[in-house]
Order: sequence, then structure tokens, then C-alpha cells
Amino acid sequence: MEKQANGQINIELTDDVAQGIYSNLAIITHSPAEFVVDFIRMMPGMPKAKVQSRIILTLEHAKRLMMALKDNVAKYEAVHGPIKNSEPGGSMPMPFGGPTAQA
Repeated sequence: MEKQANGQINIELTDDVAQGIYSNLAIITHSPAEFVVDFIRMMPGMPKAKVQSRIILTLEHAKRLMMALKDNVAKYEAVHGPIKNSEPGGSMPMPFGGPTAQA
């Protein structure tokens, strides 16, 4: 990352990072100095889930991220309609349900 004279930042996105990491669960913890967000991928029928990525944020950046997410969700919903919350009360998702497959 290079900071240019006019205040712009040149950000590089490598091919491996551009692929992204899928996560369907995030666990957030904090200390007096920072927030830690663990992104997890839960798979059907698997009793154990693995942390795919951990992001550590300063308090200020955690608040900025929260505001940016709120703003972007509002913009999305203005165009596409409300995002449905499948869990009543926004609780933590339970293990996958539905029928199990047999081979």
C-alpha cells in the first residue's frame, strides 16, 4: 500500500485474496483495546467448524466498519427490498436442518 502525494492510497488486491473466503458465521469478541472477528464456515453434518479468517480491529476501525456495513445494508435494501432474517430475534444459527442424504 502506497500513500500518494494527493492523499490517495494505492491498494493492491492479489489473486489469492481476490478469491475471498466463504463464511456463514462470525464470532465477535473484544478487549479494552481491540475487537476480534473470527469468520467461520459451518458445514452440514459436521460437528466441528473451523475459523477461516481472523480480523483484529482497533476500536475506532470497528466502529467505522459497523457504520459502513449499516450504510451499505440500507443502500442494498433501498434497491432490492428488506433482507430477511431467518432466525427469530437474530439469534446464532443452529446446525443445518432438513433431511440427511444417504448413498
